[in-house]
Amino acid sequence: MRDTSIPEEKIEKEWEIHPYYRRELAMAYAPQLTPEAAVNRLTRWLKQNKALFKELQDYGYRPNQQMFTSIQVEILFRYLGRP
Repeated sequence: MRDTSIPEEKIEKEWEIHPYYRRELAMAYAPQLTPEAAVNRLTRWLKQNKALFKELQDYGYRPNQQMFTSIQVEILFRYLGRP
């Protein structure tokens, strides 16, 4: 859940749409977890959200890839919000 006292423009600037490593995004969504646990959680979120997973696959996502493309990041942000 994001801090609503921070302007939306600042959040968008901090999390611009460009390629990100899986671990980097996972840690952004779950900074309290270890990197491995954060990646596992993100992977679980992707698999549980069938519409998100399908759309990512439509844009070339493969479960073993280490980096999300810009388009995949845009999809992730649309479904999960920005970290």
